[in-house]
Amino acid sequence: MNKFSTIATVAITALLSLGIAACSGGTPATSPAATTVASSGPKTGTLTVWCWDPTFNIYAMKEAAKIYAKDNPDVKVNVVETPWDDLQTKLTTLAQSKETSQLPDIFLVQNNAFQKNVINYPELFADFSTSAVDYSQFPTGVTAYSTVDGKNYGVPFDNGTAITALRTDVLKEAGLTIDDFTDITWSDFLTKAKQVKAKTGKPLLSGQAGSSDLITMMLQSAGASLFDDQGNPTITNNEALLKSIEMYQQLVKAGVLVEVNSWDEYVGSFVNSSVAGTINGVWILGSIQSAKAQKGKWAITNLPKFDSVPNATNFSANGGSSWAISPNANKELAADFLAKTFAGSKELYETILPSSGALANWLPMADSAVYQQPQPFFNDQPVFSKVVGFSKQVPANNTGAYYYEGRDAVSAAITKIMNGEDPAKALDEAQKTVEFAMK
Repeated sequence: MNKFSTIATVAITALLSLGIAACSGGTPATSPAATTVASSGPKTGTLTVWCWDPTFNIYAMKEAAKIYAKDNPDVKVNVVETPWDDLQTKLTTLAQSKETSQLPDIFLVQNNAFQKNVINYPELFADFSTSAVDYSQFPTGVTAYSTVDGKNYGVPFDNGTAITALRTDVLKEAGLTIDDFTDITWSDFLTKAKQVKAKTGKPLLSGQAGSSDLITMMLQSAGASLFDDQGNPTITNNEALLKSIEMYQQLVKAGVLVEVNSWDEYVGSFVNSSVAGTINGVWILGSIQSAKAQKGKWAITNLPKFDSVPNATNFSANGGSSWAISPNANKELAADFLAKTFAGSKELYETILPSSGALANWLPMADSAVYQQPQPFFNDQPVFSKVVGFSKQVPANNTGAYYYEGRDAVSAAITKIMNGEDPAKALDEAQKTVEFAMK
């Protein structure tokens, strides 16, 4: 997930009225939680928060503090800039040293690392299940990231819903429109992508060689995961995973997906018009917007789904993060703050969207007039409300405590498969690699 740091920098720099980013860097600092709160009426006290990226997460938290202060003027929010890698190191160190008193009241966690941290360090997380947060107002596929043993440990923040973004001018040249790529199967996509390539000479997609990003998005869209509900790896004999890799191979072989060597080359491929589209988390739209000359020539839709996989959908995700509360925090104050801001304030999300591109997971925002505004860069589509609508239908993804080990093992397997190794053999080796790591 380290590449998301680069994504944020590119996306926010390029932002006009739309840009979705997830992470960034900064200088770490420490500050212990110190809070008090009244039992009723306006709250009082101080909330210390750890998060990263001044133009995205930190900005959003400071705006949330302003909104909360309208009814609770005696509550102060102290935001400590802490890059994700440093924050993860701090959590590990504090848990191992049992110095949990040094934790802040609230801290941000990347979604794909959330279950790992709760499972490994349960003493660092407070249970939200009985708080005022209404989890029915968030997509179940998103709340699942921060749910362990049926208990909620996080409040979803930024949106990692996956989208297909395509150049409408290139599609038109091939006799197609964005509607031809909406609610379709991967077989349909392959056929139409070949048509685009034949008539325009442009591939529709690109991706980093050896990366499992597209394949894991395919996998999640089919309601499948690299791990089961008990956290055991399901890489071997995983039908949806095999189908995903098979389709990936077909896309590359047909020349409609071009493999590149780096993230910068990947972004450059659609910015410089070498390819005519991309499939990724919605935060990628910020990078697309850096190609200002392409304004009005892009549109988005949902993902293709598998023809013959049970429970397959046209929806998936890649990225995102959620807020956590530490057990030694003033939990009443911290939970009330999050419930009335990130889980309850249209004003907050309408404020932070134009400036940071922080797209909500909070479902009531789909009805917001701001979210329904047409976006000129994307062919006047109401991009924000469309993506929130997509997010409702994203299947849950079991990440467990060894998700990154699983992704790395599958990425290594993909490289072997693309070099000619039998997929079943390569995935069996990946399964054994993860099982060894778990021991």
